[in-house]
Amino acid sequence: MMKKVNLQIRKTTVIALDTVEMVLKNAYVSQMAVPGQFLHINVPGHTLRRPISIADVDREAETITILYKTIGPGTKQLSTYQPGMMIDALGPNGNGFTLENAAPSSTVLLIGGGIGVPPLYYLAKTLAEQNMNIISVLGFQTAVSVFYEQAFRQFGETYIVTNDGTYGEPGFVTTVLDKIPVFDYYYSCGPLPMLQAIKGELSHKPGSISLEERMGCGVGACMACVISTDDHGGYKKICKDGPVFAAQEVCL
Repeated sequence: MMKKVNLQIRKTTVIALDTVEMVLKNAYVSQMAVPGQFLHINVPGHTLRRPISIADVDREAETITILYKTIGPGTKQLSTYQPGMMIDALGPNGNGFTLENAAPSSTVLLIGGGIGVPPLYYLAKTLAEQNMNIISVLGFQTAVSVFYEQAFRQFGETYIVTNDGTYGEPGFVTTVLDKIPVFDYYYSCGPLPMLQAIKGELSHKPGSISLEERMGCGVGACMACVISTDDHGGYKKICKDGPVFAAQEVCL
């Protein structure tokens, strides 16, 4: 259940080009968050909160890890915050990944692009605890943008793809799909063009996608992040009904 919370910054680390990993402490969020949910973070001086996916949770230490790109004034300001400072947020927000879609001992394919990679890490860790076979495909723009490669490799076979070919496989995440052996279900998170391509390439497979979207209120009141559904169900709100949807449920 989402509520307004204060989180204490424990550590901040630049882990790739313009990419910051921040560890936060909060007892409530660390116990309630599930893979695929996000925090809606207030940055003083900026009107809208910033939706940032939860990348990991340590329930024993009561910590939450988030990753974000410093691409605008809000996230650049957030990156200057030091350990000990407090952050005001709403969370955990949204509906996360439905783990029941993957049967025990089945093989799941995780496909992440850029800052869509972080929520898949918490998902991978959770699936590994349920003895799933995990294959990961992670896409980045260039070599200096790559992060969490070894973190994913501990769960299973991992493919790294860069747009410019400076590291791993050259091309896009769809480039390596023909190298993937049989799998039962897929989960994907990343920019809209990537999700559109994934949905097209894997139209014959069941899967879930997590949408990245600019949000207003983050609680389903402002209608700023609506998306059309494929099943004549009208529109749904990404912040409240998502950010995770069945791949065939929404129009991309």
